[in-house]
Amino acid sequence: MRHEIVMPQMGESITTGTITKWHKAPGDKIALDEILLEISTDKVESEIPSPVEGRIEELFFKEGDTVDIQKLIAIIEDDLSVPFKGAAAPHLNSAPATTTAETKEAPKAVQATVPAAPSTQTESHDDRFITPLVKAMASEAGVPLTELAQVKGTGAAGRVNKADFETYLTTRKSGAAPAAQTASAAPAKAPSAPAFAPGERTTIVPMDNMRKTIARNMQASKLTSPHVNSIDEIDMTNLVKFREGFKKEFEKQEGFSLTYTHFILYALVQALKEFPIVNASIDGDNIIMKKDINLGCAVAVPGSGLVVPVIKGADNLNIRGIARALDILVKKAKTKKLTMDDMTGGTYTFTNNGSFGILIATPVILQPQLGIFCVGTIAKRPIVTADDAIAIRQMMYATHTYDHRVIDGEIGSKFLRHVVNTLQTMDPAALF
Repeated sequence: MRHEIVMPQMGESITTGTITKWHKAPGDKIALDEILLEISTDKVESEIPSPVEGRIEELFFKEGDTVDIQKLIAIIEDDLSVPFKGAAAPHLNSAPATTTAETKEAPKAVQATVPAAPSTQTESHDDRFITPLVKAMASEAGVPLTELAQVKGTGAAGRVNKADFETYLTTRKSGAAPAAQTASAAPAKAPSAPAFAPGERTTIVPMDNMRKTIARNMQASKLTSPHVNSIDEIDMTNLVKFREGFKKEFEKQEGFSLTYTHFILYALVQALKEFPIVNASIDGDNIIMKKDINLGCAVAVPGSGLVVPVIKGADNLNIRGIARALDILVKKAKTKKLTMDDMTGGTYTFTNNGSFGILIATPVILQPQLGIFCVGTIAKRPIVTADDAIAIRQMMYATHTYDHRVIDGEIGSKFLRHVVNTLQTMDPAALF
């Protein structure tokens, strides 16, 4: 029996995936749950196991190709007595052969990973993705799909979003030309300055998929959110003394190291409880208040860029629970075992630039969140105490970056001061 393997949907907002590596070639045998290929998306890099045991009959795309979800990418034959037909099959270096595959008798397609939820799966028309929301709006407005397919989309992969459709409806009702025509008639943008001069000594390094994704997301965040930064310093002296005296016992108890990040994440949870607006997001003109605190924690993975796994329900965890959850996620990140569930659903993010010896940084908000918290390294500095004495203290700078559309300077600064006060006044021994 021939099984069709399609490009899986790795999350509700994911419309494409890039094949970064095939682990098998046509003619190779493959076991159930053996890795077939690796896929990179806007959210995560994943190893996709085979859903069946058999032999690879055909591979329709080569490494580096970006493929729409639900597109046929491979065929596996589970009856090994059937002669291999690889001579007539497209090779990895040949063009995709989805047209040929579609004319054959099609057995039920096998999704190589978790199936997409029907309520969030997008529909397509002439290879243009149309979300259920936009499709419903078009139906209500009497706009046929053939006309909708001509609307210029600004979303991922050219997707038409709600704002695009509303803009199109406005021009349509006023008798203006369709969006596709007006866009083509718009004056061309002035060319940007060249990245290097003729004769300049350079080396050109193509971006990998992870770096291209980070670049797109960071640019989109800056264009979406007006970033404001509140910066303060935190006296970490008491926590440094406590950790030095307790870290060996903690590692003996838990099997991993106690870090300052655990204390900071705990303090962030307390501040988010006090200022729930910071744990919200924006949907058009609505503020979406999140009832759960899901803390994203940026992890630098050598050779793979930056990933942000999420501690789900952090508000229901004590400091040990937070430390255990983070340890699991960090280990999965460094071994590339993070799942889509590990990477999504974050409501607020923490990043630690202090691990690189940096004093202060102003990070970029991870959309659609409204804030991100960053700390620098802990360093000894002379500080004037309350009684006007000079003492050597373990000091750390902290930055709260927030979306000024919703969070004003008062709330943004009070949130930061709450974190500062928690870290400076907590009794760490009482937390364990």
